[in-house]
Amino acid sequence: MDFGFTTAAYVVAAVLFIFSLGGLSGQESAKRAVWYGIVGMALAVVATLLGPGAGLWLLSLVLIAAGGFIGMQLSQRVQMTQMPELVAAMHSLVGLAAVFVGLNAHIEIGRVAAAFASAELPFPQLDYGSLTGAAKDVASEFRGFAAIVAKKTGVEINILRVELVLGIWIGAVTFTGSVIAYAKLSGDSSLLPFSVDTAAKKLPGGHLLNIAAAALSVICLIWYLASGATLPLFLLTLAGLFIGYHLIMGIGGADMPVVVSMLNSYSGWAAAAIGFSLGNDLLIVVGALVGSSGAILSYIMCKAMNRSFVSVILGGFGGPAGEQMAVEGEQVAIDADGVAVALNEADSVIIIPGYGMAVAQAQTAVAELVKKLRAKGKNVRFAIHPVAGRLPGHMNVLLAEAKVPYDIVMEMDEINDDFPDTDVAIVIGSNDIVNPAAQDDPNSPIAGMPVLECWKAKQVFVSKRGQGTGYSGIENPLFFKDNTRMFYGDAKASLDSLLPKID
Repeated sequence: MDFGFTTAAYVVAAVLFIFSLGGLSGQESAKRAVWYGIVGMALAVVATLLGPGAGLWLLSLVLIAAGGFIGMQLSQRVQMTQMPELVAAMHSLVGLAAVFVGLNAHIEIGRVAAAFASAELPFPQLDYGSLTGAAKDVASEFRGFAAIVAKKTGVEINILRVELVLGIWIGAVTFTGSVIAYAKLSGDSSLLPFSVDTAAKKLPGGHLLNIAAAALSVICLIWYLASGATLPLFLLTLAGLFIGYHLIMGIGGADMPVVVSMLNSYSGWAAAAIGFSLGNDLLIVVGALVGSSGAILSYIMCKAMNRSFVSVILGGFGGPAGEQMAVEGEQVAIDADGVAVALNEADSVIIIPGYGMAVAQAQTAVAELVKKLRAKGKNVRFAIHPVAGRLPGHMNVLLAEAKVPYDIVMEMDEINDDFPDTDVAIVIGSNDIVNPAAQDDPNSPIAGMPVLECWKAKQVFVSKRGQGTGYSGIENPLFFKDNTRMFYGDAKASLDSLLPKID
């Protein structure tokens, strides 16, 4: 296979990836969009295996088979509630790959330079076209990436070194940041040498440590470009690993959905840097797509949570700004009979799903409740917050899985003004996205965050396991309001007991 076939295949794959990304913006087109991505990736893999530099077939096939098997096992075992931490784990692999590719590029530069030095020839040359016969003989001994390196000029080698440094640094930040994000999301830090919880934590010195690590990275870049030595590259890698760790450790649990999106962007830029180092156009395009889309999504989520985009990039947010307002009153419980009476008498109902619904796998029961209520002529809709479920689109996927009609699933901005005219609002496993403290308490960790104003409905029922504060650890005054009743218990079990009472 020649470069023409590979280039054409990469162009088609890139177009398919763009179609896939565009299709994921709508629920109706999402399934088709996933297939675009699958076909595009399959084409990219085949073109790479058959294109220039093909070799090591047995190893390549073994690795593809192993990766496919692991992916299949994960897809069958990972629950929807575990998707955020799975995404974080996948980002860490992209970051680690970027580090390894960058280090390998550095090793290959050294190997080629050593071969030219042993032949008493200068490297790099001013121009490959001016190579002497001996230099061409040395260059012709290399294969794959090393052969490309052997033909580069001094300027091109320096550009390559900048590219590999960026790949290693971004990859290192992405790797440790994703590992910490995974531990915070899953609540499992058993594999780490230190404990991790959802609280925002910073080492003494705070952002000064991040600034010092970033300054060290710049110094190492200059040092590496001047010397080509391994030591500055090693120190730069350590600096990147520390920055990734410290950035994410400084972010509180309430803001982890933004972190997942941000790390998605980081992994894309790391992949693009790998593409520049390897001279792979498709990897550059895909990395740029992932990086830019992740950055745009992070910006949208920051706006939805009233966060500064710069503060997300720099880390160290998500903690309280001062003493929070005391919550007065008590939580009043209600049983299935009481909820059923209110629903049977209501004309309009808004359901707000959250992470608790996903944990209980109650989406099918929710869909059945909606079906029965709509059959009685009631106006039933869903209100979806941009960060509901710890991952953008998490709730939309669950509801689509349960065959809930797309046209009754509304975004926050579309439905928030309708709560005052709503008879019943049902909150299923949500906390921060329906917390009035975001508007009433300037010292709350979520102060200023746009929320679903469900407390303005005539009656509010909250399906919740118990009286805990939830994932972020923030108390919710909604649970203590006069028009709120707590429907305690597992969400699926509670809804199953409610369904027969809807007549």
